[in-house]
Amino acid sequence: MTLEGKKVAFLVAEGVEDLEFYAVAMRLQEEGITVLTAAMDLSPIRGKNGLLVKPDTKIEELIADELFALVLPGGWAPDKLRRFKVVNDLVAKVNEQGKIIGIICHGGLVAISAKIVDGKKSTGSLGIKDDLLNAGATWVDEPAFREGNLVWGRVVADIPAFNRELVEALLEATA
Repeated sequence: MTLEGKKVAFLVAEGVEDLEFYAVAMRLQEEGITVLTAAMDLSPIRGKNGLLVKPDTKIEELIADELFALVLPGGWAPDKLRRFKVVNDLVAKVNEQGKIIGIICHGGLVAISAKIVDGKKSTGSLGIKDDLLNAGATWVDEPAFREGNLVWGRVVADIPAFNRELVEALLEATA
């Protein structure tokens, strides 16, 4: 089983949680994955903690059929991204195809707006617990786990557990 050359898109915007983007992206690159950083436009953005993120492509140019998986990092970016139909449509389409979607911290806000959490076990920052519950999800206080094709991570401190779950899910998706 190899992940060499598989395309995984990270959806980012101003205020993305730097570590949830960089630490996860680098871990996937270690597996040979082609990481695509996608934003609403190609302007460089600043992460929540000041690191610069340079998008590779626009979200509107992503095609669900051509992606192996998606990752929704947290920070303030998810609250911005969830307002765009193109974002929600892409996430919903990738989910319909049963592809892996990694969701960490506030990334669940995008999953809520894409309407993919109803009836699902979920986690994330305590700041979105009520949002997830109101969207029909069951919130649990666990570092990381899988619920079907969704890989959930709670917060920055849980990145190692999230990375393990995400890589395992991606490897299983190649089998």
